[in-house]
Amino acid sequence: MNNRAWLFLLPMLIIMSLSAFIPLMTVVNYSLHYIFSGSMPQYVGLANYLEVMRDSSFQNALGRQLIFSTMVLVVQIPLGIMIALALPKKGTGATISLVLLGIPLLIPYIVVGIVWRLFTQSDIGVVPKVLALFGYAYNVALDPIDAPLTIFLLDVWHWTPLVVLLCYAGLQSIPDAFYQAAQIDGASTWKTFRYVTLPKLRPVLILAVLLRFMDSFKIYSEPLLLTGGGPGSSTTYLSLFVARKAESYELGYAGAVSVIYLFVVVTFSFIFFQIMKNLGKGEHSR
Repeated sequence: MNNRAWLFLLPMLIIMSLSAFIPLMTVVNYSLHYIFSGSMPQYVGLANYLEVMRDSSFQNALGRQLIFSTMVLVVQIPLGIMIALALPKKGTGATISLVLLGIPLLIPYIVVGIVWRLFTQSDIGVVPKVLALFGYAYNVALDPIDAPLTIFLLDVWHWTPLVVLLCYAGLQSIPDAFYQAAQIDGASTWKTFRYVTLPKLRPVLILAVLLRFMDSFKIYSEPLLLTGGGPGSSTTYLSLFVARKAESYELGYAGAVSVIYLFVVVTFSFIFFQIMKNLGKGEHSR
């Protein structure tokens, strides 16, 4: 019966595979050619890849992206766990909390970017006026520190609820018998969390880490609307960098960047998955 069930999914899986494979092969084909507006495609092999790897602007964009994605994991995963632990387990309070947490996830990227732009605008924004009371001259449009920090805080506000909801679901699935056994053994709160809660949350945390890492690499609308990639290039992350190359009709170069982009995401996601999976095995072997 289980094998037959896959037959119903097979047509959709084939359609999804083709819809992903055809654009991917198109991009790979572009990356092997010199394609510019008004010129005939010219096969250049790996020349575009070499040009990308030597390009300091690409290196800077990749570095900014890796720093941003690392900060996302370092802050949002622990914060999501702490909030999930603090939420009520049952009752009306739990329902209201979950509904409120889900609201940011329902807001489109473009709307988030526009709203935060209004909040942080130097002349009418609430954030600059509040920070001015503490003597801090906040300017997201001109300060190369304020801009990326604002983008990061925006992402924390927008996507930490996803980690919270995943962790909350994981916590609800842990049987009370484990906590009762830890209490009988006299385990402290920290040891209970370390040896009971955290190992049981590991499958959920693997999913949360992979989702947030991959999704953080796609950040585009928020920096585009909030800072335009500036000031300078301080918030020009990899998606925005690729999009601007494609908009300038450097399709061969943009294709090479896209393939490298995909390789980086897949490689790091595989590394994270293997690390967390092996940590899980180590925990079970004790």
